[in-house]
Amino acid sequence: MADMISKVVKSVLALACILHVGLFSRLEASEQPNFVFIIADDCTFRDLGCYGGQARTPNIDHLATEGMCFTHCFQTAPMCSPTRHNIYTGQYPVKTGAHPNHTQTYRHVKNITHYLPPLGYRVALSGKTHIGPRDLFQFEYSGKKNPDMQAVNNLFSECAESETPFCLFACSNEPHSPWNKGDASVYPPDDVTLPPYFADTPVVRENFSKYLAEITYFDGQVGRILSLLAKHKLDENTLVIVVSEQGSGFPFAKWTCYDNGLQSAMIVRWPGRVKPGAVSNAMVEYSDVTPTFVAAAGGKLARNLDGKSLLPVLLGETDYHKDYVYGVMTTNGIINGNKSYPIRSIRSRQFKLILNLNHEETFTNACTQSDVFQSMVEAAKAGDKHAMKLVDRYQHRPPLEFYDVVYDPLEMNNLANQKQYGSEIDKLKENLEAWMESQSDKGVETELAANSHKKTKRRKQ
Repeated sequence: MADMISKVVKSVLALACILHVGLFSRLEASEQPNFVFIIADDCTFRDLGCYGGQARTPNIDHLATEGMCFTHCFQTAPMCSPTRHNIYTGQYPVKTGAHPNHTQTYRHVKNITHYLPPLGYRVALSGKTHIGPRDLFQFEYSGKKNPDMQAVNNLFSECAESETPFCLFACSNEPHSPWNKGDASVYPPDDVTLPPYFADTPVVRENFSKYLAEITYFDGQVGRILSLLAKHKLDENTLVIVVSEQGSGFPFAKWTCYDNGLQSAMIVRWPGRVKPGAVSNAMVEYSDVTPTFVAAAGGKLARNLDGKSLLPVLLGETDYHKDYVYGVMTTNGIINGNKSYPIRSIRSRQFKLILNLNHEETFTNACTQSDVFQSMVEAAKAGDKHAMKLVDRYQHRPPLEFYDVVYDPLEMNNLANQKQYGSEIDKLKENLEAWMESQSDKGVETELAANSHKKTKRRKQ
């Protein structure tokens, strides 16, 4: 018992040094936590059970009772590739060159595979990748679209036996369309509740039903990975994070800078360190993941990272992390996307400002080609006034949008023209423009040059 107490004291002292003094030292292998980061694909956070959604997610819901549930977690870009680079580099996407989809960072940009291996970690990625250049991201790769559970099992077994700390990114392809996994009969189309930013059509209902089923399928993957941790008796010394990625492929989510596109679920379990059943309102970002892992492992953080360690929040020392989070949407390079329709956003706890920097164009992307959106178009043509409003709003944006996200969390009521918000709009706009300048983001010019540093042939989503 005395030895156990001694180890706990050493761990606390090491973390205190990290958090308060800013000096980082290598922890003993027995004190270093393992890391498991599980990410969905195109999942709107509001649809998870523990976030009030209709999808049945028993494994994720249970994990939330064992750890901390974040209410204000965000990624910077509402697309897969920029989001993944954001996580692994700890930096915002324009600065790294990874703001378009199917892209890569500049070659000088470091990522988590540069930070953790020198600290003794094995760093693996199983499932979906969407990162590059491949030779800079030196993960132990396995799986293709989904985590390879046998490879995950082998990693856990080998690391348990050798007492080697590890970091696993388990990257699912669910619930990305086409929605063809899971049991959709659990969600009868006539019984699902559609959000107000959907038009009510049979096609929308059928697809939303299948999408919810695929979220439940993803939840099963989470359960299997957690069971493997327990099987190898690794769960007590493993920091687990589950996130939902950007929003779904339905309208007003993915490919947009609304909260349904940029906000994410984040649930963190770390036995003995994170209080079970905790809820944090701290505003955090995906760019904070790599700094958190490096700090918890006893490493030294690079000075140029945009993210910062979440350890003070996770350990219950504070419920504050950042004042603002930012959004970047790039249409250049996506299927049916505008050559240049840059969208930028800034969000405080209460207000959200969105700049549509080429708003004169009709906004298009893969969503506007989908059966779901086309069914909304047909409903609008048939006289459905709600569908008319939504179709027009999605494709024809004003230069500036402003929302009170406390009273209007679904961002249905644009307040940009109301004079009483003028000073708040000016403050957010000034902050956003300063942030863009710090990232060397020149708006339309930056969008037109997207992927110019990429050597390989461009692919479209």
